[in-house]
Amino acid sequence: MSASFDTVLVANRGEIACRVMRTCRRMGLRSVAVFSDADADAPHVRLADEAVRIGPPPAVESYLRIDALLEAARRTGAGAVHPGYGFLAERPDFASAVVEAGLVFVGPRADSIRAMGDKSAARALMEAHGVPVVPGYSGEDQDDARFVAEATVVGYPVLVKAAAGGGGKGMSVVGHAAALPDALARARRVAAAAFGDDRLLLERYVASPRHVEVQILGDAHGRVIHYFERECSVQRRFQKVVEEAPCPGLDDTTRERLCEAGVRAGEVIRYVGAGTVEFILDPSGAFYFLEVNTRLQVEHPVTEAVHRVDLVRQQMLVALGGHAPEQPTPVSGRHAIECRLYAEDPAADFRPATGRVVEWSPPEGVRVDAGIAAGDEVGIEYDPLLAKVITEGPTRDEARRRMVAALRDFGVQGITTNRAFLVDVLRHRAFAAGALTTHFVADHLPDWQPAEPDGELSLAVVVFDARARRAASPLLPGLRGGWRNNPSRPQIAAYRLGEARIEIAYEATATGYRIDGRDVRVMGVEGAALTLEIDGRRRVFHVVAAGETRYVRQGTAAAVLDAEPRFPEAADEEVGGACVAPMPGRVVSLLVGEGDPVEKGAALVVLEAMKMEQTMTAAEGGTVTAVRCAVGEVVSAGAVLVEVT
Repeated sequence: MSASFDTVLVANRGEIACRVMRTCRRMGLRSVAVFSDADADAPHVRLADEAVRIGPPPAVESYLRIDALLEAARRTGAGAVHPGYGFLAERPDFASAVVEAGLVFVGPRADSIRAMGDKSAARALMEAHGVPVVPGYSGEDQDDARFVAEATVVGYPVLVKAAAGGGGKGMSVVGHAAALPDALARARRVAAAAFGDDRLLLERYVASPRHVEVQILGDAHGRVIHYFERECSVQRRFQKVVEEAPCPGLDDTTRERLCEAGVRAGEVIRYVGAGTVEFILDPSGAFYFLEVNTRLQVEHPVTEAVHRVDLVRQQMLVALGGHAPEQPTPVSGRHAIECRLYAEDPAADFRPATGRVVEWSPPEGVRVDAGIAAGDEVGIEYDPLLAKVITEGPTRDEARRRMVAALRDFGVQGITTNRAFLVDVLRHRAFAAGALTTHFVADHLPDWQPAEPDGELSLAVVVFDARARRAASPLLPGLRGGWRNNPSRPQIAAYRLGEARIEIAYEATATGYRIDGRDVRVMGVEGAALTLEIDGRRRVFHVVAAGETRYVRQGTAAAVLDAEPRFPEAADEEVGGACVAPMPGRVVSLLVGEGDPVEKGAALVVLEAMKMEQTMTAAEGGTVTAVRCAVGEVVSAGAVLVEVT
């Protein structure tokens, strides 16, 4: 049952590919990266010992091509394949193809993946072996009428889920019978696109649940152990954003029963490698099986921090035929928290964001797992996860405070992220008290908006631009920038801040600048960091320029100012009643045609970007007079999709 390999092909991208490659290097294993054309200069490509191009940007033409991945392994002499998470990580046909090619799959057996990949079958299997499951329906009859009938038996609200999927894709809560047909249609469409399988299941929706999971590790000799539990209740769109270990407030008896159920689930499917058994925990302390993630989880670093274990190393050792270690004992005096930094706009229903990263400076002194760098483009093809920040401490509160400080120090500009939102989550008194449910965001931050930009951010931009102009146009020694014969008239800097135009009057002084009547002194400049003393208060601002755009941040406050051009361009044509793409994306569904009457709020077009769907609706009622897009077309932000008169 032993195996041997010295080169590992990592069949993934981004932060998880980098994470696996770092462990390979520590273990003396060579790593091979694969990349699409969109990732030709990505960090995971640079980190690997060798890299192979596998296709164009769409994942279906690159990272999801089993033949291309196996050919890359053959060309580079790789003896093993690590799937990471996402893409093909939970595809049994991929695991089988790797083994049939004579390679080692760093993960579970194909039959284990297959058993848990079908959520309906997984429910039945776990129930048969004494693992508690949520009441629901997962039968072969997939007609809407059968679902409506079963939902009545289960009781509303119900949860609609993709039978073949995970990660919240296709999942929705339905509160009454009239809404169920639309939810089923939407879930089938998402499930078919994401998993190639449109079968669904129903579960009773548990009110105020917590989402907890057990980290398991199995070997090929039949042993399955656990590394205790993680708390993953803080979610948006049914996807996790904050995770921690151990679960706050979980009593020892429940913890023991939960972990025993996790190990039992692993033993039932003869699990090999690192995996996660997910449960929901209701307020009474009862817990119910959700699924087994037959792969390494995004949030595995919090378990590593608490238990001082490298789970990727354990995966490799088990894949080499080794034994899982003895069951670890409980750890006290250590707590870890992970926050997922996403390219998304929390103020716009967490819409994915795209663009070029102009500043990327992770905080020092904490663990940051990332797969991106300054200058990288974030496009529509892949998941919007940019990085994971992990902090730890002897207590939960210290780990929480360290996370707040780390996120405040995280320098990322050029693209909208959830950084400020995460800080507000961590600083919320309910989070600090450990009062967590999967409704945390909806209950406590339902209409979250970023704080209004600090007025001093614009002062920092003015200083930045004034210094840049002074450096670009050297003056006579001792002559201040902006010198003129008539010193009573200050200079004027004009910018666009969102939809507003602002003018800022400034002039150079003997000690610095006078800006809109305020004294500003430059105390230091280091890279993008600009230390200013404004009316006696000293603060550090970070300013980065990209063309005429200025990105500035101070703590979690941030702003984007566009320097106003000297000669304005002609105004763009406005199309009345237009449905406009709010972001770049691919048209996955066109719901109207020319001549169709529509009501205000009617669905017109469904866009997909970064594995998430966005439904575009009619701003006003009327008649569709033009359709300017087609299913499958990739559209840019601001493109007119449908005209309604």
